[in-house]
Order: sequence, then C-alpha cells, then structure tokens
Amino acid sequence: MAEYDRNTLEKLIDGKLPWPEVKRIMCSFKDRNRFEKCIEIFQDRVDWKEKILLPLGLHLYIVEKDDNSRVVKCDCGFEFGDYQQNWKMKALIYVRDTEESLQEIYPPLMHSDPSSIVLRDYYCPGCMTQLEVEAVPPGYPVIFDFQPDLDTFYREWLGKEI
Repeated sequence: MAEYDRNTLEKLIDGKLPWPEVKRIMCSFKDRNRFEKCIEIFQDRVDWKEKILLPLGLHLYIVEKDDNSRVVKCDCGFEFGDYQQNWKMKALIYVRDTEESLQEIYPPLMHSDPSSIVLRDYYCPGCMTQLEVEAVPPGYPVIFDFQPDLDTFYREWLGKEI
C-alpha cells in the first residue's frame, strides 16, 4: 500500500497532478492515515482554529465549535449554521431562469430551455466564492446534498470518538 506525502496530497486536492497519477491513486488502496493528512492540509489553509471534522465540498467544511456544536463553515470563516440544516438556505443565490441570464455563461442555442431547467448558483455571503450550481426544473426545492453521520463515520471508519 502506497503512502503519499503531504506534497502529493496537496497537489491531488488542488487538481495539479497529471491524470495518470490521479488514476493510479484512485485505483489503489488508501493509506491508513490519508484522511487525517488531508484534514491537516485543509486546517493549515484556513485562518480560523475550529477543528475541521469533514470537508463538505470545495471551500466548505463541517467544523466543531468550542461549545461542541457542529456547523458548516466556508474558507473565509462565514458560518452557515448547524450541519444538519441545508447550508444553501443561508447562501446567496442567483437563479438563471431567462435566456439572457443563461447566455451569460452559454453561447446562444447552447443552453437548456429555461422553461424546463434553471441554474441556481450558490455563493458564500462572506467572500462571494461560488460554492455550488444546481440544474433543476423551475420551482424545484433546494437540494440538500449530503448529511453525514459524523459520529458513526469517526467511530466505525476511523476508530475514534469526536
């Protein structure tokens, strides 16, 4: 089983490894402490000190606060609230539901019909970083992507309590 150093993992996280190496890493068994190494990398990249429990997406993490609550937090430090609530409800949302708004990113005739599909761009209110895009039918509820069972993950997969 290969052990990857911090430099390699940073390049993997940042998308800076050549595809053959990424494929080799993806197809091989994970080294035992890769999760901890990656958490350490993410932790070193943010200016705040709350413990990162789990990366949730690009620029988003579930962190543990001093009072043991768990919240979704952006790189910039903006807190979206309890991780068991949909963070998107506290994000800034830009809905692309017209020909004009879709043509901001797609050439004419190369986008979906806004009467059948709209794009929702979600942005962090703290730093304006785009965090996610959803393509959904008009009027579709906001999608709650992922609600991990942190306690089970740490206990069953990592052999730790949080």
